[in-house]
Amino acid sequence: MAKPAPLLAIRNLHAWYGESQALHGVDLDVYPGETVTLLGRNGVGKTTTLRAIVGLLRKRSGAIAFDGKDLLRLPLHRTAHAGIGYVPEERGIFASLTVDENLVLPPVVAQGGMSVEEIFELFPNLKERRRSQGTKLSGGEQQMLAIARMLRTGVKVLLLDEPTEGLAPVIVQRIGELLATLKKRGMTILLVEQNFRFASRIADRFYLMEHGKVVTGFPVGELNDRMTQLHDVLGV
Repeated sequence: MAKPAPLLAIRNLHAWYGESQALHGVDLDVYPGETVTLLGRNGVGKTTTLRAIVGLLRKRSGAIAFDGKDLLRLPLHRTAHAGIGYVPEERGIFASLTVDENLVLPPVVAQGGMSVEEIFELFPNLKERRRSQGTKLSGGEQQMLAIARMLRTGVKVLLLDEPTEGLAPVIVQRIGELLATLKKRGMTILLVEQNFRFASRIADRFYLMEHGKVVTGFPVGELNDRMTQLHDVLGV
């Protein structure tokens, strides 16, 4: 049986912040229904890769193919409607709006998104806090809300930047359970995560980044054999 085409295919991606080059030829693939994790120390280009994919960095070159579309040539507003949901590390929820208002604010970009009722079944904490403003939510609740509002829009892939950063272990476990549930439902996820032990519970494959490019990729089954390399590169 032939392997399906990648849903997201990155080739020779270069990106700059002003005159400073941050990415130096990133190559990676994400297949439908996969969870793929980018690993690497701070500052190696993981977040920049996500930002370049969705068009928040406009000075870039190479190829970004998503679901048959060339994202590199699309204007930013068209990229946002292509079917990619980006959840930044800072979460980006609207602090003055309630949970309900945050959930319905992003536009629906395609059929197949979850209803608000389905979202509340998946995120019971948010249902209890549905009339609370963003400023009243805990860090874990804010992270859940940032993910949840993307699910209503019908996106085909989630880009998650450090979703467990700064969260208590019990909340990290809950986030892991949520991502595992989304994976079972067929959601495609590209995850930036420092905690590779957390990521190993949900990831199918890993890419390891250094100095603005991918240095190796491997399936989750090779994780134990890669520990020496990971300790050397990640310093953990």
